[in-house]
Amino acid sequence: MLKSLFSGSGPGSKLLIALALIVFLGLALTPFVFSGTRAMETAAKIAIFIVLVASYDLLLGYTGIVSFAHTVFFGFGAYGVALATQRLGSGWDALALGTLGGVILSVALAFGVAMFSLRVRAIFFAMITMAVASAIAVLVSQLSWLTGGEDGMNIKIPRELTPAFRTDLEIFGTKITGRVLNYYLVFFSAFALFLLMLRVVSSPFGRVLQAIRENPFRAEAIGYRVVVYRTVATCLSAAIAALAGALFAVWLRYVGPDTTLSAELMIDILLMLVIGGMGTLWGAVLGAAIFVLAQSYLQVLMEQAAGATAALPLLPDLLNPDRWLLWMGILFILSVYFFPTGIVGRLKAAK
Repeated sequence: MLKSLFSGSGPGSKLLIALALIVFLGLALTPFVFSGTRAMETAAKIAIFIVLVASYDLLLGYTGIVSFAHTVFFGFGAYGVALATQRLGSGWDALALGTLGGVILSVALAFGVAMFSLRVRAIFFAMITMAVASAIAVLVSQLSWLTGGEDGMNIKIPRELTPAFRTDLEIFGTKITGRVLNYYLVFFSAFALFLLMLRVVSSPFGRVLQAIRENPFRAEAIGYRVVVYRTVATCLSAAIAALAGALFAVWLRYVGPDTTLSAELMIDILLMLVIGGMGTLWGAVLGAAIFVLAQSYLQVLMEQAAGATAALPLLPDLLNPDRWLLWMGILFILSVYFFPTGIVGRLKAAK
C-alpha cells in the first residue's frame, strides 16, 4: 500500500523510512503533541519548505538545471493570494483566484525564461535566472502602490482559518480553532503536492529527465527533445513553487520581498537540498526538517548550553546565542564533509 502511495519511489533503506516516518508523524501530530504557537509555526514552515525544496529538486536534482529564480515563483504564488484578497475580500474564491493567478504567472515566466535560455550552457542559464530574480525583487520593492513595497502586504483569509474561529470540538485535549484548521490545510496540501512530485519522478517523464541530467547529448541522440522536456520540467517546478508560496501566504497572513523573494531564501533552499541530498525528493524532507528546526531552536539550545557551562572558560562565549549563524555554518560544513551526496544519498549508498 505504501509502495503504491509513494508511486514506487519510497525512501529506500529502513533508516530512511524511519526518519521520514518521524518527520511525517511529527508534522501530522504537532497541534496535539506540542504546546504553544512556536511549534506549530515551525511545523507549518517545514511542510511548506519540503514542497518548495522538492520542487527545486525537480530542476536541479532530476534535470540538472541550475536556476536562481525559484524564489520568484514562490513569491508570485504568495503575492497572487495577497493581491486577490486585497481586492476581492477574504473569501475562498479570492484565495482560489489568487493562487491560480500566481501559478499562471509563474508558468508564463518560467516558459519565457526557458525559451530564451535553456539552449545555452548551464552557467549562462544560471546567470540569466539570477538576473531575472534580481529584477523581479527590485520591481516588487519599487511598485509600492501595488505590492506594498518593502513594507509588504497583510493578507485577509477566511475567518475559518483564523485564531478567532473556535469550535466546540476537542481532540486529545486540544481545542480545534481556525489556526489548527489552517495548519492542516497547509499540511495536507503539502503532503498531496509531495505525492504528486513522487508520481512525476517515477513516471516515464521522470526517467527521461534523469537521462537528460546524466547525458543530454545522448538523450537527444536517441530521439528525446531535450529542450521540450527541460521546458516542461521548468514550468512544472514553477507551478509547484507558486502553490507553496500560496500556502505560505495563507499561513503567515503576510507577504513581503524579504520573506519570499530574497537571495537569502534562495541560499536556504540550496542548503536544504544539499544537506538532504539532490535527486531524491526525500532529501527535501530531511533537509527542510533539519534546517528549519535548527533555525528555530538552535539559539534556544545554545542559550541553555551557555548557561550550563557558565563556570567554564571560553565555552560560554562560544555558545552565545548571538553566534548561532557561526554554528549553523559549522554544522553545514560538517554535513557536506561527512555526507557529500546528502543525508539521503549517503544512507542509500550504505544500504
